[in-house]
Amino acid sequence: MNARLLTAAVLLAGLAGAATYYFTGKPAAVTTTVESTPPATEIPDPVTAEPPKAQLATTIPQFKLADQDGVMRSLRDDFQGKALIVNFWATWCAPCRREIPLLMQLEKDHADENFQVVGIAVDFRDKVLAYSKEMKIDYPMLIGEQEALDAAAAFGVEAVGLPFTIFTDTGGRIITLHMGELTAAEADIILAAVRDVNAGRTDPAQARVAIESGLAALPPEDHAKDAAGA
Repeated sequence: MNARLLTAAVLLAGLAGAATYYFTGKPAAVTTTVESTPPATEIPDPVTAEPPKAQLATTIPQFKLADQDGVMRSLRDDFQGKALIVNFWATWCAPCRREIPLLMQLEKDHADENFQVVGIAVDFRDKVLAYSKEMKIDYPMLIGEQEALDAAAAFGVEAVGLPFTIFTDTGGRIITLHMGELTAAEADIILAAVRDVNAGRTDPAQARVAIESGLAALPPEDHAKDAAGA
């Protein structure tokens, strides 16, 4: 993809995400689930348009992106049996960079429970590889330019404000979407709900209710304060 076109697309997407944050307040998690075929990605005007509504797919969509070694990988096929923490990010995004140590800790702490962090970088490959090496990122990374934006659209995210994170159960069902920077307290609540789904103690709809109420009860200091993409 032409570098100038990608830069314009990502900047517009970041503006859309930031507008959503400032007009509506930072949502802790978006849990609306609809039919599995998502609408096409649209980037609304950040000043006049209504904030976009997340309409999630019910299961992990089929797409492939190149990993750090250049191997084409599929979330649906290559991570079967894992409860995924799929984090969309970019090297130029400050909240994205801040939450990477947390994601690395989640990968370390919860690997024995079949949780798997996967990063999807909406960025230029050389920048991602350099930053990944600098940060010693130890979880799988998928990289794309327009292809990564298309992957976000396949999940049903209509306007890409980075970062955002999608959580699934071990059966590939999408449990929730968290918009903006993730905190440890928020992650604990979401992972506990996913864990209950994995164990058969609850279902995805009940898990979403538990996540929504749990996040709403958190004190302000346990929510990230910066806008997505800031």
